[in-house]
Amino acid sequence: QVQLVESGGGLVQAGGSLRLSCAASGRTFSSYAMGWFRQAPGKEREFVAAINWSGGNLAYAASVKGRFTISTDNAKNTVYLQMTSLKPEDTAVYYCAASLRAVLLPVAYWGQGTQVTVSS
Repeated sequence: QVQLVESGGGLVQAGGSLRLSCAASGRTFSSYAMGWFRQAPGKEREFVAAINWSGGNLAYAASVKGRFTISTDNAKNTVYLQMTSLKPEDTAVYYCAASLRAVLLPVAYWGQGTQVTVSS
């Protein structure tokens, strides 16, 4: 079992920055993939970024590449999503995700989500 707890969401103006954190407990092997998805009102949940606990296998959605950075702190069992140059279209509930494989899909575990709102 893996438990995921997100934090760091909030309200920010366009152009601003936020850092999301996802604290993981339970089975966190270095080969497992971790990542972030987001879901805006009335839209499907979409992939944002992925990484494994070794810091490899980085992947980003085209819409966030160059603005968001995913990273891990193995000592704290925490995955971060640093978001810069935020846009109103980044507004969504952001979910931390974990798989039991080297790739993020299929997702095996989800966090509860944290709201990010970007005002124009």
